[in-house]
Amino acid sequence: MDKQEKVIPRGKFAYTYIIFGIIVGIIGTLLQTAFYVKTLYDLPKLLWIVAAVFVIYGIVQIIKAPSIGTDVVLSPKSAKEFLTNNAIMLALMVLVIVIMFIEPRFMQIQVALDILTQSSVKLIVALGICFTLLIAGTDLSAGRMVGLAGVIAGSMLQTETYANRFFPGLPQLPLFVPILIAIVVCLLFGTLNGFLVAKYDMHPFIATLAVQVIVFGACSLYFDLPPNNSQPIGGIRPDYQALGQTKLFAFQIGTFRFDGISVLVPIAMVICAIIWFVLNKTVFGKNVYAIGGNREAAVVSGVNVFATIMGIFILAGGLYGIAGVLETARVAGAGNQYGNGYELDAIAACVVGGVSLNGGIGKIGGILSGVLIFTVIQYGLQFINVSPMWQQIIKGVIIAVAVAIDLSKYRRK
Repeated sequence: MDKQEKVIPRGKFAYTYIIFGIIVGIIGTLLQTAFYVKTLYDLPKLLWIVAAVFVIYGIVQIIKAPSIGTDVVLSPKSAKEFLTNNAIMLALMVLVIVIMFIEPRFMQIQVALDILTQSSVKLIVALGICFTLLIAGTDLSAGRMVGLAGVIAGSMLQTETYANRFFPGLPQLPLFVPILIAIVVCLLFGTLNGFLVAKYDMHPFIATLAVQVIVFGACSLYFDLPPNNSQPIGGIRPDYQALGQTKLFAFQIGTFRFDGISVLVPIAMVICAIIWFVLNKTVFGKNVYAIGGNREAAVVSGVNVFATIMGIFILAGGLYGIAGVLETARVAGAGNQYGNGYELDAIAACVVGGVSLNGGIGKIGGILSGVLIFTVIQYGLQFINVSPMWQQIIKGVIIAVAVAIDLSKYRRK
């Protein structure tokens, strides 16, 4: 063993996290009671959440000790690897602290809930794109499919009394019918993506760029149909709006009031759990990683590359369709420009979350953290009135740093 290495029993390592979590929780309690001041807003409650995360992590370490090892090795090398792997997350924590000092109103639970709500649809798009990145590809058509799904669903789910109905003579359809149509259309375009890539071995960048242009053109033609004539789609039915605007678990105890969490958050979490299962517990998921890791070896081992690639893009198309449907329900409107640029944000979030552009490497937990990082950055910078131009520069720097870290890790391996 290297002299610089220090071996710590995993139990002691885990209890350090638990004790630290308890200390953070006590600080939060003191701030809430003995030293409570109005300018702290919900900081004590946020500290309780942080405390719970540390305690849970410590407990998980104890439970998983038999499978991951009973000892933890600490060394300058492991510290460097930790800092490299979590550089973006640590930078985010610093940014959040700075924003809290500049604008204390950022220390509110409602702000955290708004960030989760805004992250939900973006997470669904990122989960679709992650499949294409895992095979060292990409999907530039994602954002336009989101917009197309939103326009299709919104155009068929307007109230009867709305003056500028897209289809004036259309009867009130059951909610699931237009939603299903919108998702199926995206599945068809996903199939086209997959066919171009799998059948003709076309690079995903070119194939999905072509489909992106086709989707946007088709969406614009549909959006321009009379009597709508490219007018923003409004008058969305209340039952459809409920899919994106319903609040769950709202309650009030004394002076404490909780307005609830958006229904989009549990929907996104359920989809996240399903995708985790697909990637980690199914043959299809293992084939995705195999193709991304070494396509030639995957072919030799009997993986059906054509079927897997087709499945990847079809599944991605379905997720984009779901995201588009939910986004229109959330904002209660639609237009042919909706979803523009979503694919770039999703790709960036995946890369920041540890999905390798070289394929074969990536976890759902990393994608979730990547989406949250970008949403916090965007929301936080808007919160303190940072210029949109500076926001773009900051996002660009983060993407460049994340890709540089990814490539450096790949070279070391």
